[in-house]
Amino acid sequence: MKRQVLFVQGGGERVHDEWDNKLVESLVRELGPDYEIRYPRMPNEVDPQYASWTAALEKELGKLRDGAILVGHSIGGTILINALAEHAARWTPGGVFLISAPFVGEGSWPAADIGSMSDLGTRLPARVPVYLYYGSKDDTVPTKHTGLYEKAIPAALIRRLASRDHQLNNDLSEVAADVRQLG
Repeated sequence: MKRQVLFVQGGGERVHDEWDNKLVESLVRELGPDYEIRYPRMPNEVDPQYASWTAALEKELGKLRDGAILVGHSIGGTILINALAEHAARWTPGGVFLISAPFVGEGSWPAADIGSMSDLGTRLPARVPVYLYYGSKDDTVPTKHTGLYEKAIPAALIRRLASRDHQLNNDLSEVAADVRQLG
């Protein structure tokens, strides 16, 4: 049986079809045929709203088996990790992988519909590995967000990738290698 992977897109105009689809293509190529990648279109991608994206995520999570891998890019990753922290899953993910995810709260991005993330690590499912990836040339999410996540989720593995942009130069080989290591 193939291992399931849910990829949650970032926000912005035409992101699903013209930007993050390249990340998904890289992940499909790097992971190979033993993985089933789900890539749903999130509602109103131009203006991501926590409530509507969380509702869409709840439906998608309901289609996954225990141990599925969750991957989120940019604001999609931020919404994904917060939804996991807020809503107890009926199953346990095999791992959570955030790519260029902005941190929301004091000293970072404001968001009226996402609460404080400072205690995020204490609200996530126990023993679920969390990986974060940031490019040194990301001009969308400042590098200080990495440190904020490190404080909020002390057990997270942070990968800082040199000379990579917000899209990690459309290369998710490091993400795929970490996913494969989970078994």
